[in-house]
Amino acid sequence: MTVTLHPLDIETVQAFVLVADFGSFTRAAEALDTSQATISLKVKRLEQQLGCRLLDRTPRHVRLSARGDNFLPGARDLLAAHERALAALAPPPPRRLSLGISDHIAGPELPSLVARLAAHDPALVIEVTIGASRDLAARFDRNDIDAVIVRRESAHEAGVVLATERFGWFAAPGFQHRAGETLRLATLAEPCGVRAIVATLLDEAGIPWAAVYVGGGVMALGAAVSAGLAVAALAHRVAPRDAVEVGDAFGLPPLPAADVMLRTRLTDTRSQEIMRHVGAAFRAVGAR
Repeated sequence: MTVTLHPLDIETVQAFVLVADFGSFTRAAEALDTSQATISLKVKRLEQQLGCRLLDRTPRHVRLSARGDNFLPGARDLLAAHERALAALAPPPPRRLSLGISDHIAGPELPSLVARLAAHDPALVIEVTIGASRDLAARFDRNDIDAVIVRRESAHEAGVVLATERFGWFAAPGFQHRAGETLRLATLAEPCGVRAIVATLLDEAGIPWAAVYVGGGVMALGAAVSAGLAVAALAHRVAPRDAVEVGDAFGLPPLPAADVMLRTRLTDTRSQEIMRHVGAAFRAVGAR
C-alpha cells in the first residue's frame, strides 16, 4: 500500500528536532516559549502525518525511535533550508553573542551547548569566555559581556536560576588520607568563591590543609584529581568520571549547593529566543 505524504509543517518539524536535541518535551517547550502540551501535540501531528513513531517515550526518558533517527538528518536539512530561504528575502544583520560561563559550571557538555546554539542560528557569532563567577559577574555589571552563566554569589543578584549544583570532595580511587594529616588540596587560584568556601569550612572544622596544586581552570583540577595528587571540591557535573566522592570517608565537612544563574540584558525578541535556547540546553545536559 502506497502512503501519500503531504508537505511537512515547519513548526512540527522544529518541535521534533528540539525534543530530539534536548531529550525533553519540557526543554523544547521552554526554548520555544510555549507549553509542553503544545510541543507534544505538534510531534504527535507530525508522527500521524508520517505514519510512524519518531520518539519512544517513557516516564523518565525521551529517545529517538529507529525511524526518528533516520528522519532527524533530513529534518535538520529542512529547517536549515527554511532559514536560508527566509534569509534570501531579508538577510538578517550580523549577530554576535558574548557569553561568559563560570569555570566551575562549564562541564564536558559545553561543546554540545555551543553546537546547539550554532544550529539554531547559523549566522550567530558566539564568543564564549570561561572564568571565575565573580570576574564574569563584574564584567556583566560593567556591560562588557551580553550574558553570563554563573554561581549565585548573593541573594540580591537578579537572573534566572537554571539549576542547583551539588558540590562534593573528589579524589582518585586510590588516594590516601588519614584523620589528623594535612589534607592535600587542589584549588583554583585566588580570588575564587569556591576556594574561599572550602578554606572557611576546613578551618572551622579544624582540619589542616595545604593547597598543593593550584590550577588555572577546573579541567586542570580534574587532571590533578585523576592523577592522585590531591582532593578537590567540585560540582558533581564537572568532576572527572574516574573520581570518587570522599567527603564522608575522610570526615570532611559537607559542601553547600550553589544556584546556577543565567543573567542577561538582551531584550530584543531574537536575543531572548537565543537565551531561552541557552537555558533549555543547559538544563537538558545538566539533567543527564
